[in-house]
Formats: sequence, C-alpha cells, structure tokens
Amino acid sequence: MDNHPPKPPTRRPEAERLETDVLDLLVVGGGIVGAGVARDAAMRGLRVGLIEQRDFAFGTSSRSSHLLHGGLRYLSQGHLRLVHEASKEKRVIHRIAPHLAAPQAFIFPTRRGWRWARWKLGIGVKLYDLLCGRRNLGKSSTLTRRETLELLPGLSPDGVTGAVRYFDGLTHDSRLVMDTLRSASRHGAIVLNYARFLDAARQTDHWRIDARDAAADRAMAIRARQIVNATGPWSDKLPHSRTRLRLTKGVHLVIDRGRLPIPEAVVLTEGARILFAIPWGQRVILGTTDTDYAGPVDDPPCEPDDVQYVLDVVAALFPGAGIAPRDVISTWSGLRPLVADRNGQPSDISRRHEITLAEPGWWDVTGGKLTTYRLMAEQTVDRVIRALGRPANPCRTAVEPLLDPREDVGPSSIVPPPVTREAVEHYCHNEWALRLDDVLIRRTGWWYYHADVQAVADAVAPWMAKSLGWDAPRVAAERAACFPLWEAASPSIPPPHRPTAPAKSPGRIPAN
Repeated sequence: MDNHPPKPPTRRPEAERLETDVLDLLVVGGGIVGAGVARDAAMRGLRVGLIEQRDFAFGTSSRSSHLLHGGLRYLSQGHLRLVHEASKEKRVIHRIAPHLAAPQAFIFPTRRGWRWARWKLGIGVKLYDLLCGRRNLGKSSTLTRRETLELLPGLSPDGVTGAVRYFDGLTHDSRLVMDTLRSASRHGAIVLNYARFLDAARQTDHWRIDARDAAADRAMAIRARQIVNATGPWSDKLPHSRTRLRLTKGVHLVIDRGRLPIPEAVVLTEGARILFAIPWGQRVILGTTDTDYAGPVDDPPCEPDDVQYVLDVVAALFPGAGIAPRDVISTWSGLRPLVADRNGQPSDISRRHEITLAEPGWWDVTGGKLTTYRLMAEQTVDRVIRALGRPANPCRTAVEPLLDPREDVGPSSIVPPPVTREAVEHYCHNEWALRLDDVLIRRTGWWYYHADVQAVADAVAPWMAKSLGWDAPRVAAERAACFPLWEAASPSIPPPHRPTAPAKSPGRIPAN
C-alpha cells in the first residue's frame, strides 16, 4: 500500500501542535513501548509528542501471540528475575485494563520419557504462582492421566502421564496499544501516525527533528529536549541509534475452533520448543515459531514451511484432528527485536530489555516483551526526567486505569467486536484510523478472525469513506490495496479463504 493516507479534519491541528513549542520528549515509534512511554511521560507532566511512520501498532505490537505471561519456560533457563517482573506486570495490566487482560488457563500435557516430566512441571507451576506474589490470575494444579484425556479427548494418549494446569493472561495486543495511546492523548500527549522520522541534529539544548507527515504530504520540523527511540525491529536503522538487534520471526495460524475444540489453551511441545493452541472466541490461534530472521522488516512473510511446521506439531499431539493448510483462515508473522546475542538458539535468548543513552538526549529502548511494556516505559521516563533535571509527577501508570470508566469500551475487547458502522465510525473519529487496513487489522482483528475477509472489507470501506471523506476511486483503491497484503502474509493458504474479486456484502458480518 502507498504511504499517503487521506487527511481527516482533526489531523492538521495535531501536526501543527507538534511544531509549535519545544517538546520535553519526542517518542519515535507507535508500538506498545512507545505508547507506554508517551502515556507515562504525559501523566508525569511532560510535554510529549509521538510519531509513527506507519499506523500505530503496525509492527510487532499487532503480531504477537496475544498473551500476557511471565514465561513459564524461562524458569528452566534460570531467568527468575525476568519471570518475576513479567508475572507482576501481567497482574498490573489486568488491574489497569481488565477489558484487555482475561485470565487464561493452560493445560500442559506430559509424556513418559519427555524432558517435561509431570513432577518437574508441578514444581515449576507452583514456583510460577509464587513469583506472581501468590496472586496469579488463577491457581495452578496437577492433572492425572485420566483427567487430562477427559479434558482433551482428541489428545494422542500414547505415553501421556498427566498434565499441569496454570494461568496466564489473554489480550488483544494492538487494542492495548490503542487504549494506551488514548490514555496518553487524554493526558496531553500529541500522537501522530503516518509521520516518518527522517533525521535529527543536536542543538545547544535540544534536538531539531526532521520528519514527514505523509497524510498532508509535507515536511515537519519538531524540536525536543529528549528523544526516545522505541521503533522495535527498526530501531537499529535510525540515525544516532546504537542498538544491536537479533531479530527472530514468530508465525501464528488461525483456524476455526470446530477443527480443534479445546476447552482451554494447550501447550504444544516439539523438542525444546513450546507452541500454543489458544482459544480465541470462535477461533483458535496456533503458534508460534521462533527462528532467526534477516529479511524485510516491514512485512515478514509466512512461508509454506512455517505453516507446515506448526501444523506438524499440532498433528503429533492431535492426530485425529487432521488439520491441513486448507483449514487455516489467516496467518500473521511478527518480529521479536531481541537484544543482540548471537549465541544459542533463538528460543534461548533472554527477553530482557535495555535502555541506553546513545548520545546526550537520545535514548534507545530495545528488547523486552509485550507483558513488560509498562515497566520498560516507567524505567525509560525515570531516566528522561533525570536527564531533564527538573521535578515531575510520580509514576501512576500501574494504578490509574487506561480508560475512564465513562468511556465506551465496547469496540475495545480481546475478541474482535461485531462488524458495525458504529464501531468503524468510532475508530475513525477517536482512534486515528486513516486506512482500510488500519481498521481491519489493528483496530479490530477482523482481518484475521473472519473467514470471508473480503466481505468485511467491502462493508467497512464505504463506512470509512463517509467518516473520512473518501471518493469512489479512493474506496476502490483502499479495497484493492488490502488484498496484496493478505497474499503476501498467507502464500500457503488455498481457497476458500483466499480473497478474489470484490463483492457486495451485508451491513453486519457474521464470524463464519
């Protein structure tokens, strides 16, 4: 898709506000970490701006496993501090955004002769609960062989010794970004998507930032005392950055829940790797892979081999399900911007984060995970405030809800909401949606959830046109531009899920 979205009536004042006065902080990158930094800094009284070259949550922050988790497997690697931090933070998110942090039970089957012995896992999940401060999202337990097979009747019984059951959280990653940005904006942050950072030059007491507003097709000159580079997989490509990354790719598949009718999430093991089957409304998310990646950053592909690898793992544990590529409704591929460590397998690399002062006033924030975004933001803003050398309000992001209870959170949920005109108007008027894929993918997840994504797109495009003032050629261009994205993301998915020529659709789209 081209990078020149239309300009809604309210965008120009926001862009001009970024250029009016010297900002205390400019955040570059509109993923979950950048959104968290903007919210925290604005709540502490700083004058904050945020720019994102594409749409908010365009990259990693809309392509995760949708989990808030401490990382049970990290226990075996000895990363107790990381597990403790993440476990604490998943409870924080559950407190400040309960609509986006649902407790999710996981069943981890064990087999005779496997490295994951039931007694070891039983100890591990109890330690997991302890690292949550004895206040996990649910209490772990051990299941007998009979209990396990009754819960999972499709599970291959060969060698099954039982299972453990533990709790993490289920979220909608890009919705978490949007609601964090809505909170940041409510506290005074100026946020702008489709605004590309070009370069920055250090002046006496501030930076002069050259950027381009793609919506208005004009240059921008922004001044800021401090800059935070929170661009994830792109962070080592910015001028002045000193980050060193090891990118790994994670692929996820979506199938109908009727093809794998699991009552709770299931841990799928393949050697040392752990994958998941996660119930998602009428769907199940399967994934994820964890392989080194050196290709294009914008749209990492889901290759046929990636799809087959995940399906082979599922087939080994649920052989009767017979799930094939034709059953895959959609896929997504995301990149993990890990702190560089060339030793070991990708799944063994720590998910720790780093906050580095690359130059006076320039901060690189790298690594980490979705679950710890708020902590990363707090630690980053702490350093920015110290560098500014002036008092600020204390951090309140762990206690203040993302959304005011009076706000309508109907369109903001873990499972994609119904496809309605009212929801689309909300995203256009209140959540900065400018492109058709902004709504289909990042505001809602309809793109991944609905088998007939073409019908959804045909319904949504006219509604966006009315909200944003598109003419007929623009509507046609937006619809046409979406489908190459689908083809690139899902080369191995055959009909009937592959879109064809545009077609008419009803005003409300069912999930099936």
